[in-house]
Amino acid sequence: MELRARGWWLLCAAAAVVACARGDPASKSRSCSEVRQIYGAKGFSLSDVPQAEISGEHLRICPQGYTCCTSEMEENLANRSRTELETSLRDSSRALQAMLATQLRSFDDHFQHLLNDSERALQDAFPGAFGELYAQNARAFRDLYSELRLYYRGANLHLEETLAEFWARLLERLFKQLHPQLLLPDDYLDCLGKQAEALRPFGEAPRELRLRATRAFVAARSFVQGLGVASDVVRKVAQVPLGPECSRAVMKLVYCAHCLGVPGARPCPDYCRNVLKGCLANQADLDAEWRNLLDSMVLITDKFWGASGVESVIGGVHMWLAEAINSLQDNRDTLTAKVIQGCGNPKVNPQGPGPEEKRRRGKLAPRERPPSGTLEKLVSEAKAQLRDVQDFWISLPGTLCSEKMALSTASDDRCWNGMARGRYLPEVMGDGLANQINNPEVEVDITKPDMTIRQQIMQLKIMTNRLRSAYNGNDVDFQDASDDGSGSGSGDGCPDDLCGRKNSRKSSSSRTPLTHALPGLSEQEGQKTSAASCPQPPSFLLPLLLALALTVARPRWR
Repeated sequence: MELRARGWWLLCAAAAVVACARGDPASKSRSCSEVRQIYGAKGFSLSDVPQAEISGEHLRICPQGYTCCTSEMEENLANRSRTELETSLRDSSRALQAMLATQLRSFDDHFQHLLNDSERALQDAFPGAFGELYAQNARAFRDLYSELRLYYRGANLHLEETLAEFWARLLERLFKQLHPQLLLPDDYLDCLGKQAEALRPFGEAPRELRLRATRAFVAARSFVQGLGVASDVVRKVAQVPLGPECSRAVMKLVYCAHCLGVPGARPCPDYCRNVLKGCLANQADLDAEWRNLLDSMVLITDKFWGASGVESVIGGVHMWLAEAINSLQDNRDTLTAKVIQGCGNPKVNPQGPGPEEKRRRGKLAPRERPPSGTLEKLVSEAKAQLRDVQDFWISLPGTLCSEKMALSTASDDRCWNGMARGRYLPEVMGDGLANQINNPEVEVDITKPDMTIRQQIMQLKIMTNRLRSAYNGNDVDFQDASDDGSGSGSGDGCPDDLCGRKNSRKSSSSRTPLTHALPGLSEQEGQKTSAASCPQPPSFLLPLLLALALTVARPRWR
């Protein structure tokens, strides 16, 4: 009997301990002092915070056991947890944006520095080397450099046609300047332009500059614009709001342990990853195209080196121009004879001076190079940083969990698993929207992808295709294709008034087609394609055509 009584006493004592641990109403309620302290530190009023645990039937997110949270506290903490996660996302995005912006400025400054140095070298050397041949055409050279800048900055200019027009106009002006004793009306200059492709008045310089400049400029501006597009995508994705299911899951992850009176319990690592993989499922779908873009940017830096590389060509434009003028002077007599043979003898200007005396060849000192290794250092740093952020989108959940969520470092059975202290058993989900179909923490509708993020995936694809075309040396249209019409980051863009003037000036020209002034550019290559209107059929054919269309469109019944 005494043994049975002692067993009964031990059983009652054990029940009391369990009841106390579970917050049984028969046990003494636990104090909420620690929760009150944390809640007040976040700037909330303590007037409605209970001193001890209360029944939790009113809770909508957290487990409905005994709790230190009222409905208002749960709502406040839910809003706070969402705000904290959005802030963490923006902080991570801003760090990435800052890196991309720094890279963009560095490369943009370097490329523009190369072009500015070339123009300064021309302005310093050409007056002494070519005298009036340069002085009377200085504006044409200034305009060429202005258009090269516009092209680099993303203007809708065709570089080959821009160069062809420059050579055509320069040939007309220099030929007249070399023969002031002749009357050269417009029709004679038109004939000169038509002969230019066969005569090659400037030697091989126009063709070489065209081939090298197209590859170099398109590589430079596509790389810089790629940095701008990447930064723009990060900025827009960071503005995508968290959904309501995500907000509930984050509240449960971060603050429900507080409400249950165990604020010291930190989230289990796998639990945190599942929550954030569900919250950031759409962002993870950027991964494939983001990697493709960065790989293409790293690849195109191969085009920065060598004789046709960015540094040699952009920084050496004036050398090609000097070679062209020297070639024209060297072949002046032969050129004049062939032009007269093809276009006839022009009339003599009775009031004109004698022929321009033949000048000696202009000699240009080699261009002073920028500090050795500048571009090499920029490219090396860019490659390393771009590779470091290749997995940015799929690593974001793990990064935020480890850096922002104060994960548990204790054994698995002592971390917060969303319901209590204990082991977290579900497996960690994969990356991306499709893999969240069975996410145990966040209810994700995998049939409704976020449209803003889908648009940014498309922007990454477009930019990647442009970079791949640029790698192959193709001149591609870099007009901004972003959904909101904002700039994509290629320098300062092309001001509408400047681009408008450039295009209207070109389209209004009535001179000979520009292809004749640039050796190697065929008539088909030089013509701009334009949309042609569909010819209208005669009115008497309309009834017949309509009847035919209805016959073809009529379904066949069996």
